[in-house]
Amino acid sequence: MTVRALEGTAPEEAYAGPPPTVRPAADQPVPGPPRQEAPAEQPEPAPPTPYLLAMRTVGWAWWRPVAGFALIAFLLAVGFVLTRIADLLTGTGADLDPVPLTWRGLLVTGLLLALALPAVLLAWPLVHGVGPGRGLSVAGRLRWPLLGRSTVLALATVGVAVALGVAGAVLLAGREVPGPVPELPWVLVVGLLTAPLRAAGEELLFRGYLSQAVAGWIGRPRVGAAVAALVSAVLWAALYGTDDLAGFVGRVALGLAASAVVLLTGGIEAAVALHAVCGVVVLVLGAVLGEGAVPGLVPGGPGAVFVLVAALGLAAFVGLVARRGTRS
Repeated sequence: MTVRALEGTAPEEAYAGPPPTVRPAADQPVPGPPRQEAPAEQPEPAPPTPYLLAMRTVGWAWWRPVAGFALIAFLLAVGFVLTRIADLLTGTGADLDPVPLTWRGLLVTGLLLALALPAVLLAWPLVHGVGPGRGLSVAGRLRWPLLGRSTVLALATVGVAVALGVAGAVLLAGREVPGPVPELPWVLVVGLLTAPLRAAGEELLFRGYLSQAVAGWIGRPRVGAAVAALVSAVLWAALYGTDDLAGFVGRVALGLAASAVVLLTGGIEAAVALHAVCGVVVLVLGAVLGEGAVPGLVPGGPGAVFVLVAALGLAAFVGLVARRGTRS
C-alpha cells in the first residue's frame, strides 16, 4: 500500500461516551433493581426427647425392658451368690441391714449394690442396641460439672438437715450415743469409697432404667413421670425393709426427691449426688457417734422428727436444683 493511500484513510474518531437515553414516558414504569428473594426460614430444631422416654426412640418394643430386667437380675443374682459365699467363708455379715457397721460388711454389700451400675450399662447395648449414654442423661453422657455442683448443693441442704436431725435426736430426745464403732478408720475409708458407687448403681437402676421402663410403657410424659417416681420410690424403699415405718417413709421421700431432680435435669447426676451425700453423712455420723445415735440406722426414738427435718432438706435441694437447672 502506498503512502498516498494511507493519507486518504479517515482518522479514527475519539470516544464520546455512551449515547444519550430517551426519557421514559410518564405512564411507563421505571425498572428498579432486581428484587432479592427472602432467604427461606430454617426450621427450628426439634426439642430433645425427655430422659424418661429415651427407650421410645430406639426401636421401642414392650418386651425390651423386660429382657433388660432379666439380664440385670441375672447379673445381680450372680453377685448375690458370690456375696453369700464370701459371707460363709469370712463371716462378713454382708446384707442390706446397715447394723452393725463393719468395714467388711460395707465392702461386700457396697460392691454388690454397685454391681447394678455395669449391669444397667450392659443392658442398653445388649437389649436396646444403643450405647449406654441414654441411661445417663439426655446428653448421652455423664455431665460431671452438674454432678459436682449437685454434690455441693446436697451437702449444703440435705447434709446439714440430716446432721441437725441427729443432733436433735441426741440433745433434745436423749437418744443413746454408744460411741465410735470398732475399727473406725477402716469403716470410714471403706464407707467413703463404696458409698458413691453404691448410690450410683442404685440410682441408675431405680431412677434410671426402672423409671425409663415405666414411663416407656405408659408413653405419656407427665403421667409416666409421676407413676415412675412413685413406683421407683416405693420399690427402692421396700428393698431395705418396711418394719420401721419412719425409716420407710424417709426412704420414699428420698426416692421422690431423686425422681424430681431427674425430671428437672434430664439425667441421674443430681439424684446420684443426693443419694451419695445422704449415705455418706449417715455413715459418718453412725460410725463416729455409734449406730444407736442415728435414727436412719436404728429404728426407735424421734424417727418422725428426724424424717421431717430431712424432708425439709430434700425440699430445699429440689428447689435449688429447679432454680439452677442444668447450668454448669
